[in-house]
Order: sequence, then C-alpha cells, then structure tokens
Amino acid sequence: MKSVNEQLEIIKRGLVELIPEKELIEKLRSGRPLKIKWGADPSAPDIHLGHTVVLNKLRQLQDLGHEVIFLVGDFTAMIGDPTGKSETRKALTKKEVETNAKTYQEQVFKILDKKKTKVVFNSTWLSKMALMDLVKLASQCTVARMLERKDFKERFKNESDISILEFLYPLFQGHDSVYLKADLEVGGTDQKFNLLMGRTLQQRAGFEPQVVLTLPLLEGTDGTNKMSKSLDNYIGITELPKEIFGKIMSISDGLMMRYYELLTDLPLEGIKTLHPKEAKVQLAKILVARFYDEKTAAQAASEFNSVFAQKNMPQDIPQKLDFIEKEVKLIDLLLTIKLVTSKAEAKRLIHQGGVSVDGVVINDENAMLNINETRTIRVGKRKFYQVKAKQ
Repeated sequence: MKSVNEQLEIIKRGLVELIPEKELIEKLRSGRPLKIKWGADPSAPDIHLGHTVVLNKLRQLQDLGHEVIFLVGDFTAMIGDPTGKSETRKALTKKEVETNAKTYQEQVFKILDKKKTKVVFNSTWLSKMALMDLVKLASQCTVARMLERKDFKERFKNESDISILEFLYPLFQGHDSVYLKADLEVGGTDQKFNLLMGRTLQQRAGFEPQVVLTLPLLEGTDGTNKMSKSLDNYIGITELPKEIFGKIMSISDGLMMRYYELLTDLPLEGIKTLHPKEAKVQLAKILVARFYDEKTAAQAASEFNSVFAQKNMPQDIPQKLDFIEKEVKLIDLLLTIKLVTSKAEAKRLIHQGGVSVDGVVINDENAMLNINETRTIRVGKRKFYQVKAKQ
C-alpha cells in the first residue's frame, strides 16, 4: 500500500471537497483497508460519462487497496432521490428497479474491479425495519435541518409539494452508512447533504463518522451544461465505439483537459505537452478501450481518421435499398431512415448546414430527392445512410 501522502495525492485529484481531511489522514494511517461506500439508485438503466467520474475515483481507491461497497439502492429507488427536483418524483415499481439494477451492474463493472467490489442491496435491511425503527430514525433530524437543502428550501418557498416520504430519503441513505459502518462515502456535489447525513447518523449511533468525498458534475459535449440525456450532450458508455470516439473528438480542448483530470489517471503535465489533436485521440482511445478493448479502440481511431481526416466514407454505412418511391421529400426521408427524431430536428439541421447528399450540403428544407440511383445521406459528422428506390 502506498504511503499516506501518496494516497492523499491520488484521492484529492479532481475533488471538490474532502470532509474532513484530518479524519481521512487518521484513517489512512491505520494501515487497514477502508470501507468505501458508493450508493446508486437504479432509477435508469443507462450510464454515461458523467456517472463515471465517481466510478473512476472508486477504481483509484480500489487500486490503493481499499474495499468498495457498491450499494444498489433498490429500496430507495422506489422512493426516488429528490435531489435537484422541483417536484415530487414518480416512484418506480419493484420490477422496473430490478430490471435497471441488473443492467446498471453490468455497466459499472466496465470500470470497477469486480473482484474487489462487494455488492449489497439496501432492501436487505431497510425493508425489514419495524415501525418503531422508522420512528426512531425520523427523530434523528428536524424539519429545519431538512429545509437547509437547497431544493427543499426552494420548493417550500415556492409552495410546491414536498412529501414526508422525500424527507425520509436522506435519512435512509444515512442509515445505510450506519448499517455498513462505512469509513468513507463518495458522491457528486449534488449529494453533499445526503452524504453528510451519514456522518450525523453514525455519530449519533456511537460510530466513528465517515469521511465524505464530493466530486464535480461533468459537463457534457456542449462544454457548458451538466452531462444529461435530456440535453442530448451525453456520451453513453454502451454507445458504439465509433460514436464514443467521434463525440470525444468533437469536444473543446479545454473540456478535454477536464475529462483527462476526472476520467483518467494520467499526469496532466504530460498531457499539456501534446498537440491538442494528439491528446484528444489518446483520450478517445483510452475511453473506448475502457468500455470495450484496445483492439476496438484502435479500429475506432482508424475509421475516424479515414472518414474525417481523409474524407472517405465509413465501410459499414447502413443501407435501405427497397424504397417504393423514386422521389421523396428530404425531411420525410430523414425521418424514415431514423437519422432524426422529428421534422423540427430535421429542419434545424438543414438550416445549420448539417445535412448533405452525396457530399453536397442541402440548405432547402423543402428539397426533394431523386433516389433512382444510390444516394449517400450524411447528417452531422458521424451519421451516414445509403438509399436507393426499389427497381
């Protein structure tokens, strides 16, 4: 195991807060492997790079010799984490949670070392709580303390509904830490209130309180907003290798350095000596290899170079060669072959110069396309399709 100072340097990379550092140093000095708690509610089945900021930190902790306890919040997912929400969340069914949990675990172990990870489900203990246990837990926090949370405070101020059930969520998360006797808990900055609740409840239970590590929320490919599916600025870890590679290559140089800091272990000073394009290619290869393998990453790099550096077409363009129509409106065609999800999106892309046919940019949203012969449609930088009418 590395020295305390060496471990601290690795642990503190990319952190927003370490609460408190003095206690972490004392725990590290004990020389024993620490119990690192990370809880995730399987409220959705897919993981994107934003979620992997915490996972990358957990993997670093594993490599330092510590034990990661991956807590699947199957019980709390049916309540719904109120963090950042402006209204009461819809509760998930048990079946939805079970389906999401299975997919979630498969993706998590693309980063975490499965052999060094203990997987637990909080329904194991929370579902067995007696009513008196719940009453005692509820007595551990005041309404005034709950309303210190920014989202609850705003909803209270705006006279929006806050259910008593939502007040229970941070108490359950804190109780998880008591049950697991966690030494340290890791989460995003939006989880700070819940993470600190774990410290409070552990202290009141007579245990040594956990140290809290908070990590930043990763910006999406737009470089401004938090990575999110709803904003379509995300990079999913189950996307095709060429999609992951292409999206990484499209980000700004500044955002690239932030991704290096939060998603890799490489020394940043060495990265700064590289040409920005070279550094970006290296980053894209690292991330594709993490979710697939080295060979796939090399293939994605080769195809990207072929398509975008040498202006060639990819070898695996999807084809639809059985159209009945020999002439079709371009917008309708884009919808049919699913290169866009709506006519509004198609119009926007056309007006932005993001649609071309056989290498020619189309700017007219009313354009008609003759497809007697094979035509190659391109949308944006990475979407291609070949069409031809049925003879």
